[in-house]
Amino acid sequence: MPGGPSGGGRSGADNGSEAARDGRLAARLDRMVASWAARLKTADPARDLAEGERIGARLVVPGDPEWPTQLDDLGDSRPHALWLHGDADLRFSCLRSVAVVGSRAATPYGTHVAAELGAGLSERGWGVVSGGAYGIDGAAHRGALACEGPTVAVLACGADVAYPSAHQQLFAAIRERGVLVSECPMGAHPTRPRFLIRNRVIAALSRGTVVVEAAVRSGALNTAGHAIALNRHLAAMPGPVTSEFSAGCHRLIRQGRAICVTGPEEVIELAGTMGTDLAPEPRGPVLPRDRLDPETRKVVEAMPTRIGVGPATIAVAAGVDLETVLACLGGLAAAGYVERVSRGWRLRPDRPPGG
Repeated sequence: MPGGPSGGGRSGADNGSEAARDGRLAARLDRMVASWAARLKTADPARDLAEGERIGARLVVPGDPEWPTQLDDLGDSRPHALWLHGDADLRFSCLRSVAVVGSRAATPYGTHVAAELGAGLSERGWGVVSGGAYGIDGAAHRGALACEGPTVAVLACGADVAYPSAHQQLFAAIRERGVLVSECPMGAHPTRPRFLIRNRVIAALSRGTVVVEAAVRSGALNTAGHAIALNRHLAAMPGPVTSEFSAGCHRLIRQGRAICVTGPEEVIELAGTMGTDLAPEPRGPVLPRDRLDPETRKVVEAMPTRIGVGPATIAVAAGVDLETVLACLGGLAAAGYVERVSRGWRLRPDRPPGG
């Protein structure tokens, strides 16, 4: 029978649980609508615009010349408008930019790496996007400012609120050579949800995100998740394997979600133009011995360091003929590699480094 134990219909218990679930959803929606209605009563758009104009901030919306079109990748989560406070053009500053994020409780290693990364990106004409917080964020902003490059701070509060308060001078410097960005109206104070919400804007504004230092539960990993969801490049800086502050970075690399990078050149290669912004291959120092021809190098490597030996002994040890040894010894002596002693030839104690 339909609806029976062996039928295809739903039992009364299933219908009851579905009705209960629908009731809970309806109740939750009612509470949300009531909350929004209460907040709507306190909204005063004219006052917000006047206050923004008073401090020199501006409001941009989709379609404005300064609106970064890459924010459209957020879809339904795209901001409806952004408050900007600073002299730099937001859209232009983000055309070639990288987000640098990480722990607030950063180690000296992390702040050094973040500052060097911010400076290196700025020197190469790339903008730096971050969140203006303590630790990695602040170091990245300062590094970019030191090289007079554009830097963008996306805040979880109003553009007129200095949070953290110790960053008042940093925010003043960003307003002069960069721009402060916020979805919140003037006077809005930060909350934990606002920090998480603003992270999607950090990820969307830039071509890629670099996590410099992050613990396993760091908020920077939230930004990394947004970068992945947006199909943006994600990179992570490795740290000491014993440091809990880099455990989140190491996990991203191990899971294959982030590319391991060690400097601005590698970050630009990842986020830049394919085939153009290539990082140079790291090479060790060139030693004087590297400039010797293969035969002469064999002779040098066969030379003793303490006692002298004759050319014939050197030839056997080097695996070359006697004429080759005799031809090489004069040049090696003139270059300071070898010296003649009473019993033959040996390496000079003060020979060139690596010789």
